[in-house]
Amino acid sequence: MQTIPVGQYFVWAPNWLVALVLIVVAISLALIIHAVVQKLILRLSGAHQSLVSTLIRRTRGVTRYGLILFMLSAVMPLLPLDRGAADLANKVFIAALILLIGWVVLLSANLSADHYIGRFQLGAPDDLMARKAVTQVEVLKRIVDALIIVVAVGFALMTFDSVRQLGLSLFASAGVVGIVAGVALRSVLANFFAGLQIALTQPIRIHDVVIVEGEFGHVEELSSTYVVIRLWDLRRLVVPLSYFIEKPFQNWTLSSSRIIGTVFLYTDYTLPVETIRKKAKEIVEASGLWDKEVFNVQVTDIKENALEIRVLVSAADSGKAWDLRCEVREKLITFIRCEYPEALPRRRTEALIERVVSHDGAAPAGVASSDATPH
Repeated sequence: MQTIPVGQYFVWAPNWLVALVLIVVAISLALIIHAVVQKLILRLSGAHQSLVSTLIRRTRGVTRYGLILFMLSAVMPLLPLDRGAADLANKVFIAALILLIGWVVLLSANLSADHYIGRFQLGAPDDLMARKAVTQVEVLKRIVDALIIVVAVGFALMTFDSVRQLGLSLFASAGVVGIVAGVALRSVLANFFAGLQIALTQPIRIHDVVIVEGEFGHVEELSSTYVVIRLWDLRRLVVPLSYFIEKPFQNWTLSSSRIIGTVFLYTDYTLPVETIRKKAKEIVEASGLWDKEVFNVQVTDIKENALEIRVLVSAADSGKAWDLRCEVREKLITFIRCEYPEALPRRRTEALIERVVSHDGAAPAGVASSDATPH
């Protein structure tokens, strides 16, 4: 049956107005049907309403866009358009359909990646394998997303003759264009290939503890071009992906989250080191932060006015190691202040005392010949 343009029934109205009204009616009808169907599905979902609600939220845009295209395809034969306008409308419709297919592919890839990531539990003790898998999927997902968008937009534009001719001319001069594009997009391409290399070799992963440019923080986000590091004071450090390929940095959780913490004490020579060793072990064993792997107390240096005592303790991760170091440091200082106050760091003045004694024949009041004065 031959389709009769609606414009023949409205000869009193200009064709562009009739076409505009039909398009507005088609789009409005599509939006109403989309909203009604969504509400009906949610009402019938029952016990699975939360899952269905999440799926509808993720697919709302693409389903709405698809329904609008379907309604426009039904209305298009009725539009009072001349041959040139109808040809242009068909090309626009084909380009929109290609973009819709690309959107569906993009959405499917993202849903599959998110479903795979959801199987892993981040934040668990020593979650190395989970962070490794999540990092690979996150980086590759962004790269695949970019490729899908470029391909879909490219095919959509190729439906227009002018753009197709431009594409052919670009292919004809591919050498010059390649050189120009390589120079202009050098940083973009560097980050792109750096993202691939990071996804495969994984020098950093999601939630890794790193030190970059002297800043301590956790890897919070890995995009296709940059890395967001959440610093200890909740600031964000944004670093290009290529940085982690070209420059050195510290990764405290590359192979394991376990880490050794260090506590330094500076005391007078008279402090009994064995007593400090026993007290430190008592403090560590009573703490729930210690992982029972590493503990050691040693005199690591002799300063001009003090001993340097180093306490080594290990913990399951950097956060617990920090808290454990603070706890050991505070309790040892309290112990020394209460039990051996004379062993706190002092500046010795024996030479001055000897000179005073030799001059006056006796030490000044309040100063013993073998004592020391504080800083």
